[in-house]
Amino acid sequence: MNTTLIRRIRRQLREQGDPEKAAGMRAYMKSEMPYHGVQTTPLRKICRDAFAALPIDDDDAWRATVLGLWREAKFRDERYAAIELAGAKMYAPYRTFQSLSMFEEMIVSGAWWDYVDAIASHRLRELLVRHPPGMSRRMRAWSHCDNKWKRRSSIICQLRRGPDTDLDLLWDCIEPNLSHTDFFVRKAIGWALRDLAWFDLPTVEEYVERNHDSLSPLSRREALKNAAKIRG
Repeated sequence: MNTTLIRRIRRQLREQGDPEKAAGMRAYMKSEMPYHGVQTTPLRKICRDAFAALPIDDDDAWRATVLGLWREAKFRDERYAAIELAGAKMYAPYRTFQSLSMFEEMIVSGAWWDYVDAIASHRLRELLVRHPPGMSRRMRAWSHCDNKWKRRSSIICQLRRGPDTDLDLLWDCIEPNLSHTDFFVRKAIGWALRDLAWFDLPTVEEYVERNHDSLSPLSRREALKNAAKIRG
């Protein structure tokens, strides 16, 4: 674990924090964990500079550093920094199928949409592209599990794949959740379908019509939200 990197990031987040912004950010996110109040652009600069100055030498140390920053966080901004480290371009070679367990822990323990969506729509998608058989099996399993955030992740893990979307996987991850009552799961279904509609509106319209009685009104509304705009 690169403890020097962790200390530097924590120190700079503390130094650049804005208490007034912190209060608003905490209220917006309904967060039990406080914020330093560092917004996205300066936070990412803090991270980029720290990553460049204090590189990590191997994948085990990278995972340990990400999880150290994540697990020991006292402020939500620190967890955002952990997500930045997990997705840093310089560590792309370390993001192998073996790193899925790290992302799973972050999704389950984070248990809120800001963390989950950043990880699922970027990191899980990346792993799916690199390791399609193994990731497809795991996402199908996640779509049935007790944890709603893993279910949401399985549904949105193909966002922005466009024409490369694995439709069989998408349907298989949506179907076990059609009757799910949670807002974030229903929203995820609509979001995934709405994203696909930009590339294949007829398929989405056919799916919504065929599953009209099973899809929640929220999912249907979100799925077809941009239909008129797409048709031009």
